[in-house]
Amino acid sequence: MMAMKTIEKMSSTKVSNPNKRSLTPRRRAREYALQGVYQCLVLRNSGSFVDAHAIAKQLAEDPAFARCQHDLFEGIFQGVMNRSEELDALITPELDRPLAELSPVEHAAMLIGAYELASDLSVPYKVAINEAVELAKTFGGTDGHKYVNGVLDQLAQKLRSVEMRNG
Repeated sequence: MMAMKTIEKMSSTKVSNPNKRSLTPRRRAREYALQGVYQCLVLRNSGSFVDAHAIAKQLAEDPAFARCQHDLFEGIFQGVMNRSEELDALITPELDRPLAELSPVEHAAMLIGAYELASDLSVPYKVAINEAVELAKTFGGTDGHKYVNGVLDQLAQKLRSVEMRNG
């Protein structure tokens, strides 16, 4: 009888979930962009045809997609897809291993971070790096976010040196 009351009390008590994340429309847009870039990388690495338009359409069918900032998703996803070779060329000198050895999640996070550092000066460099690191923390391996942080920090020193000096 005592166990039953304890279970009833536990079920009526609200327990906060420390793993539950509050997603802003901008964060959600970056997460969908990461998912799309990831799919493209996996397909490309397997030698399959990559149809970025079909991937974007498939992502947009998710009911939660309605709560993301669509223009940010579109800008990041299309920007990374259109400039992936250029972005890989920016990232590669900062790596301590061949590009092919990166996990697709970390690679996708780096591409998104590199895109924002190189192409969107309205996003402060600290925000671009932090957002990419958060993507790697959420979707990547245990310490992959540390590697993403190090690579993007080195890249920011090259691409945003004036901004870094000024604060």
